[in-house]
Amino acid sequence: MPGTPPIPAATRLFAEAVALHQRGDLEAAEVRYRQVLGLQPGHADALHHLGLIAYAAGLLDEAAGHIGESLRRKPANAAAHANLALVHHARGDYAGALAECDTALRLQRQFPEAHYNRGNALRELGRLDDAIASYERALRLRPDFVGPLVNRARTLRDLGRFDAALAGNARAIALAPELAEAHLNQAMIHLLRGDFEKGLPEFEWRCRDAQLAAARRDFPVPQWQGDSDPAGRRVLVHAEQGLGDTLQFARYAPLLADRGAHVVLEVQPPLRDLLRSLPAEVEVIARGDPLPAVDLHCPLLSLPLAFGTRLGSIPAPVGYLQADAARVSRWQARLGPATGPRVGLVWSGNPDHNNDRNRSLPLAALAPVFRPGFEFVSLQPAIRPCDQPALQSGQLPLRHFGDDLQDFADTAALASCMDLVIAVDTAGAHLAGALGRPLWLLLPWLPDWRWLLERDDSPWYPTARLFRQPRAGDWAGVLEAVSAAFADFQPGA
Repeated sequence: MPGTPPIPAATRLFAEAVALHQRGDLEAAEVRYRQVLGLQPGHADALHHLGLIAYAAGLLDEAAGHIGESLRRKPANAAAHANLALVHHARGDYAGALAECDTALRLQRQFPEAHYNRGNALRELGRLDDAIASYERALRLRPDFVGPLVNRARTLRDLGRFDAALAGNARAIALAPELAEAHLNQAMIHLLRGDFEKGLPEFEWRCRDAQLAAARRDFPVPQWQGDSDPAGRRVLVHAEQGLGDTLQFARYAPLLADRGAHVVLEVQPPLRDLLRSLPAEVEVIARGDPLPAVDLHCPLLSLPLAFGTRLGSIPAPVGYLQADAARVSRWQARLGPATGPRVGLVWSGNPDHNNDRNRSLPLAALAPVFRPGFEFVSLQPAIRPCDQPALQSGQLPLRHFGDDLQDFADTAALASCMDLVIAVDTAGAHLAGALGRPLWLLLPWLPDWRWLLERDDSPWYPTARLFRQPRAGDWAGVLEAVSAAFADFQPGA
């Protein structure tokens, strides 16, 4: 058009980059954004969008650098502050995420994404009521915003408001029927309440949940779902989540063998030797070993559904796993003559577990448990750096064997020498329960679904006694109850 000035090259390239970005072609978009910066090094929006691409790739330091530089050049960009909050959140800096959300909302109050991200930061900081208020602000601005619906429901669950949480998840599912996260949240509530009939089918949505995608396995054979006769067929049962899950649900493999199936149980390598104590009809292999030809497969945690498990029909044989007798003898010799009842301790689990901050304890917090007349033994092969001072001070009468516990077969042998195991909710607790050892389990106020609500026993482990926080975060109350319970403890009773 005559008289129309040409579009500057940087402007044209930026528009092309945004179009590529919106189509999902991030590699080409990144090239264009960098070309923009070659022409105009201080282009704040190109820096911001480069940060988004780095964030999507998991390059969090690079993302923070790009978005931070963008904000130095354009500080009133509410969207950039909200996106920097996402980066802080992914790095575990929840206070930083909250601060960036607050800045974004000062610049733009009607910003549902910023309210949502703010709720997520508050939830991680333990400010659950404030998190719900932020989610509700986001929903007032956008009633069909599924993210706040799901996380509001999850937070209501954390507060024990289960009916409201179920209603919120149902609303999210109505808006997004294939949203695995909402279905899985429903499963957790139903299972926690002991309603396996509703909970176990919803629990199957875990296979579609983004956070559990790495555990998904595809095989060229059908999944056994309990609706066909497995007799005479080779069935691959494969572990899918944590070590504790494998220890707990391995009890189902012999039941499948009892139906005439040849069961191949594939487990995490540290568990292989221990799980070979299952009946000989179950062939145990380690993940990574060559897989035999099979006719059917089943994820390990799908077996309760396949067997139609209900709260009253949980298979709970005492001591369905056994430690190797030779290893037990070696540990008994290593321990020497007992000077009192022996108590094995497990106070922390996998630090990468998404609920570790609620279920693990610092070693020093266990000081009230130690008492004269008992021997205390660590069943943990690894000690966190924060626990080293308490271990090395010599003030706690705790024997620790560290690297001498080479795998779970060793830990099982040492645990078998104990008169009692006291553990938080980790694989160590499941190990003690599976071995049939007396177990005192220390639980947060809102436990994992398998421990149900209110009761002090477990239908999964008949030898377990449950000690629950009387209120959220109150480990002192739990340890006081444990300390009092020692007065009545009798080995072998």
